[in-house]
Amino acid sequence: MTPNLSDHHYLTPLFEPASVAIIGASERAGAIGAVLVANMRAAQYRGALFAVNPKRSSVQGVPCFPSIGKVPQRVDLAVIATPPESVPQLMVECGLAGVRAAVIITAGFAEAGVAGARLERAALDNARRHGVRVIGPNCLGIMRPDIGLNATFARGNALPGALALVSQSGAVCTAMVDWARPNKVGFSSVISMGGSRDVDFGEIIDYLVNDPRTEHILLYIEGVRDARRFYSSLRAAARVKPVILMKVGRHPVGSRAAVSHTGAIVGADDVFDAAVRRAGVVRVTTIGQLVAAAQALSAHVRPRGDGLVIITNGGGPGVMAADRAADLGMPLAELSAATLQVLQGALPANWSHGNPVDLIGDADAARYRAAVTACLDDENVDGALVVLTPQAMTEPTAVAEAVIAVARGRSKPVLACWMGEAEVAAGRKRFAEAGIPVFRTPDPAVEMFAHLSAFYRNQQALLQVPGPLVMQSPPDVAAARLIIDAALAEKRTLLNEIEAKTLLTAFGMVVAKTIAAASADEAVRIAGELGYPVVLKINSPDITHKTDVGGVLLNLRDAQAVHAAYQQIVNDATRLRPQARITGVVVETMVLRPNGRELMIGVIRDPVFGPAIAFGAGGVAVEVHRDRAVALPPLNAYLVAELIRGTRVSKLLGPFRKMPPVDFAALESVLLRVSEMVCELPWIEELDINPLLIDECGAVIVDARVVVREYTPVRGRYGHMAIHPYPTDLVTTWQSAAGETVTLRPIRPEDAAIEQAFVRKLSPESRRFRFMDTLRELTPKMLARFTQIDYDREMALLASVERDGAEIELGVCRYIINPDGASCEFAIVIADEQQGRGLGRRMMTQLIAVARTNGLQTMMGHVLGSNRGMLSLCQRLGFVITENAEDPLVKRVTLALND
Repeated sequence: MTPNLSDHHYLTPLFEPASVAIIGASERAGAIGAVLVANMRAAQYRGALFAVNPKRSSVQGVPCFPSIGKVPQRVDLAVIATPPESVPQLMVECGLAGVRAAVIITAGFAEAGVAGARLERAALDNARRHGVRVIGPNCLGIMRPDIGLNATFARGNALPGALALVSQSGAVCTAMVDWARPNKVGFSSVISMGGSRDVDFGEIIDYLVNDPRTEHILLYIEGVRDARRFYSSLRAAARVKPVILMKVGRHPVGSRAAVSHTGAIVGADDVFDAAVRRAGVVRVTTIGQLVAAAQALSAHVRPRGDGLVIITNGGGPGVMAADRAADLGMPLAELSAATLQVLQGALPANWSHGNPVDLIGDADAARYRAAVTACLDDENVDGALVVLTPQAMTEPTAVAEAVIAVARGRSKPVLACWMGEAEVAAGRKRFAEAGIPVFRTPDPAVEMFAHLSAFYRNQQALLQVPGPLVMQSPPDVAAARLIIDAALAEKRTLLNEIEAKTLLTAFGMVVAKTIAAASADEAVRIAGELGYPVVLKINSPDITHKTDVGGVLLNLRDAQAVHAAYQQIVNDATRLRPQARITGVVVETMVLRPNGRELMIGVIRDPVFGPAIAFGAGGVAVEVHRDRAVALPPLNAYLVAELIRGTRVSKLLGPFRKMPPVDFAALESVLLRVSEMVCELPWIEELDINPLLIDECGAVIVDARVVVREYTPVRGRYGHMAIHPYPTDLVTTWQSAAGETVTLRPIRPEDAAIEQAFVRKLSPESRRFRFMDTLRELTPKMLARFTQIDYDREMALLASVERDGAEIELGVCRYIINPDGASCEFAIVIADEQQGRGLGRRMMTQLIAVARTNGLQTMMGHVLGSNRGMLSLCQRLGFVITENAEDPLVKRVTLALND
């Protein structure tokens, strides 16, 4: 059996309408309604076009009707350019006329004040009531050049191509389209969202993922409304298509008050950056970089790594390019000995003997040809930037033609930077005609290569699917819950230091032993029990940063020092914070580690993406140094290593000034344990571990603070997280009748190989039943789609056994949640030799249970009428079998999950 037979996405009427009506069409020069009709005609729209205006019978030769209800056929898409007061009623009329989608060009809604916001709510309420999906209001419109759809008031049309541009700014759309035309860059879609309160980024990206015309996606983002849908769709898109985005508002004015150091140094933009990186997406920061990315993607520049070689006839430009690469953290390719030998024979004796490859100022076309050929042949090189400056002996056009000839047919990208103007103009033109990106200066060329190579590097992050619990010894979640529950019962959100450290201990982390003392004498007694030297810290629920009030005294070596320190700490805190409640001090073992490095690990809860983990330099100056990297949980060893590598302090963790390297395994363990905490304890609002002291002997947490809050579970156990952990709780095993151990578990990205082998072994009939096709193997895109899933929006359970040390797939079943969020569509396929043995029923029973647990109400599917075994199984499982109006050869099966 197979999922949905229809190739049509539910947004097809919006983006591929068979008929369009322009409501507010006009003959008046300069009117938006006039521009819309003119643009549709100029684009040679391939569907039926109608105008709506009660005062005319035709507009610019297009048949015109007094209302949408009077149009003689059902309209897929209505484009509205009438005053805002008319729009709510127009939504009702569109719904009654069977219109399924609308683009509201009109401005004057929420952006105009309270009255406009009221009109917008009324229009959207009416649209929802009548099942009309809406883009806008206050938008430029949409283009689909391949079908001649230009429902915008932009000047001119976009060229057809494979780039999709989705933007919340109409101005960005017009600028990109205007730039693209003379540069021969085409678009599959140009979508201006405006203030879209209905169809949002997530749904649009979902559509583009499945759009065969779209090969690359560019996004311009000002804000995200439905974060989970947006993030889920980003991850789905990046698995199969390069996604480049630009988000503005990186430096919002002001910042929230934060209890923790982490909250003070980690902002919303840090978390957004971490989220898109984990999604496998590349973020650019300027419109110039977005334009460069569009040019490169259009030219099919797809580096598979970040090994860039710079080839130049001038030392200065080569150094400029190398400096920019270093700024971006992109090491240049290290040329192999064989390549250096070839270059030695082809270049003058005084060439640079390394990367950048300086060919010297008199380099001619032959020298460039030899150098570019040798470098592209090097396995360490992933792409080449060829730079030319017009010198007296230079022939820029001839050199350009030589570079083009070498680049032709190569899989590795070549970028050109022809510096200057008059002397190099013809060479630039040659590159543009050949589809090779060409730049005026080195920096943007290096940036573009770095951004596109980062897409493929980020794919490694996308493949990571850690479970919630990654350590061998399980944490004591129940004990941790008791600590949090007790604090919340007392209406406290800030745990005291002892509670915070006990919480960390419950997750297997090593902390400095800490005991509370309510008097100087008690502090002396505890210090004697712990052993000198000790540390005293103020104990107050109202004082977060203890050092600010003189609340920490270190290295106290005897009873007299402890007694005096107690009085000093309490007196200073009382004087500086007279309103604070002071219960005494905490006495802590003084951790003495001469080779220790002070680090910080923190957690904040982002309102959009949920918990985020920060790592960086620690100590009292953490907010001054602001050295941090941010990642979304759950983490695994690969993601932990990437997180550490993203900080400046990482360079101090290896051998440094006669100090041995730190225990990286211990550091990894702490970060993984923190990841476990945020997965299992959604009540954590903020967490600060600062300092974490680490040396060659291990890691110990010296100080910690934790902020908690009330939490109501939503969307299952991990509903508080942007990325659903690998669902280890769904793994089950049993013994088959043949005595083999069968494992049923959620699918993972690394299952691609056994999934391909499984499909290859299926009989033609089984392949036809599952895919409605007799394909012999899955394409790379199909493999990615089937194995790299988002557990929040779909589930795939794979059954396997181990034979001769290799895992063998026996079957797989899956469901995908439909856009309504309440129903899902399922599919299942079983190996031919396993059919009729009860495996399918067992797998489907588990899949149905998972769907029920996740709150779905209906499961449905399509089964070929000739697939009697599947229809019989569905009947035994309680599915209702009905005829399919779209295809009489296919049955529709439906199961109510809430019965």
